[in-house]
Amino acid sequence: MADAPITQDVLTIPRKLPEGPINLVGLTRVQLREVLIAHGTPEKQAKMRVGQIWQWIYQWGVRDFDVMTNLSKAYRAELAERFVIEVPEVVSKQVSVDGTRKWLVRIAGGHEVEVVFIPEEDRGTLCVSSQVGCTLTCSFCHTGTQKLVRNLTSAEIVGQVMMARDDLDEWPVPGAPKDETRLLSNIVLMGMGEPLYNFENVRDAMKICMDEEGIQLSRRRITLSTSGVVPEIERTANEIGCQLAVSFHATTDEVRNKLVPINKRWNIEALLEALKAYPRGRNSERITFEYVMLDGVNDTDADAHRLVKLLEGIPAKVNLIPFNEWPGVPYKRSSNNRIRAFANIIYNAGYASPIRTPRGEDILAACGQLKSATERARKSRKEIAAEAGLG
Repeated sequence: MADAPITQDVLTIPRKLPEGPINLVGLTRVQLREVLIAHGTPEKQAKMRVGQIWQWIYQWGVRDFDVMTNLSKAYRAELAERFVIEVPEVVSKQVSVDGTRKWLVRIAGGHEVEVVFIPEEDRGTLCVSSQVGCTLTCSFCHTGTQKLVRNLTSAEIVGQVMMARDDLDEWPVPGAPKDETRLLSNIVLMGMGEPLYNFENVRDAMKICMDEEGIQLSRRRITLSTSGVVPEIERTANEIGCQLAVSFHATTDEVRNKLVPINKRWNIEALLEALKAYPRGRNSERITFEYVMLDGVNDTDADAHRLVKLLEGIPAKVNLIPFNEWPGVPYKRSSNNRIRAFANIIYNAGYASPIRTPRGEDILAACGQLKSATERARKSRKEIAAEAGLG
């Protein structure tokens, strides 16, 4: 029997509330054209209007129709009656001692998600969420202790990028000389949720981010991280075209079943076969294997040698992540010496093996630490260990 559909778009709320105006954020160009025509824009003008409105929203960051001066006053008034331009509401912002920013943002229904911006010398990376909570229950991940509430809409996903650009004050000014310098230069879909369980909304949002007349981020500056939703991997290459990262974290099915329970559905062999066939899997666009270093769990020399063997035939690099602890977690971070020894084995086998520098730990903004504040009720250490099969 064929697998049932594994995307969970039924969990996404409609983009139009019953009696309210329609939010134009998150609509594709085709959808925007359709909605404008349905609300009175003459069909012959629709293509031009889409281009004009699109640039105001995504190139200039405008939220007020009155500012769209290349549209007539009468048309701007019509738009204001029928539509809105809305992004998630910032509830709170924290700034780490290392400059990392974490925002708690509120979306429709009163739900909250977290968004993180990591400034570096040569780039600025925004870590975006795709779901409220998560369905995967990875035992080392704080977000995994929060049950899945629903998918984010494309508006709520691209809205996180727009909100961050607001806070960073980096929307360009119409008519000003073009400035190629960007604070927010990269996006990683590594926040709350499994992006490939919300494929259509993630795809539409990333297409907007890559649009040449809008936010204008190259597909190579967008990385989608999956825990291994095998049937959607090829689709990611064909319909989004961004970089791919895989939350791998173990070299045997026995260990990965505990750390990343989705492995029970698509095991290591099935995942690696999908990655070997990945249409964009070549040296210029290597697949990143994310590997969190857990003391005494997955960090031995034997694990490193097994990982090298598993990577054969896949253009890959291994991103080693020192484990970021959170209250109640049953794991500990591997020692620096152990991480370096593991990295050397990978490197000597011919694979890049950078060790990620933890960022934003003091504000629980580091990898695996995100969890919306309203859902931050702690499970006991014993409960979490039992769920992970470690009790």
